Amino acid sequence: MSAEDRRAMIVHAVLPLLVEHGTTVTSSQIARAAGIGEGTVFRAFKDKDELFDACTAEALKPDHVLDAIAGIPADLPLADRLVEAADALGAHLERMGALMSALHASGRAGHHDTGHRLQNQSRTRKGGRRESMAAIRAAVVELFRPDEDRLRLPPEQLAALFVTLLVGGRRLAPDVETPTTRQVVDFFLHGAVEAG
Repeated sequence: MSAEDRRAMIVHAVLPLLVEHGTTVTSSQIARAAGIGEGTVFRAFKDKDELFDACTAEALKPDHVLDAIAGIPADLPLADRLVEAADALGAHLERMGALMSALHASGRAGHHDTGHRLQNQSRTRKGGRRESMAAIRAAVVELFRPDEDRLRLPPEQLAALFVTLLVGGRRLAPDVETPTTRQVVDFFLHGAVEAG
């Protein structure tokens, strides 16, 4: 196994532990989850901070949601395609949120050096926040293409609106019942006013 493959394997094994335990996860828990010795963990990463940074960077990458959206069959009805995309994006946002909450609860989110390192990484590498959102919007554009002849707006604008609605809708007040994915898609496609 290459050094890069070993690092990726460790990161994928540690992500659920970070969500569950935050930064209080122990070296032995990390090694056990990855199925390797503690020494191997620290040959791949110089310390837990570097490992946690790699986990955070992995959680922020949109690869899973992009693969899920790309796998949505184009012959499904538009509403069904959008429901599947919304579910995939929702799962991505929940994974990110769960990790960030766990890190914040254990004091890591406010860690000065970590914030600067992650900001610099997102500026200098592909996969930063802007690039991730642009890639997600581009994937959603393709979901609108099969119905392009009957759309009121270009697919690019609809994708931007749809993604904004989904991402912004996650910030509803706690006392407001969260709409189902199907309700969000129905509202997006048909509006707030009853037909007729």
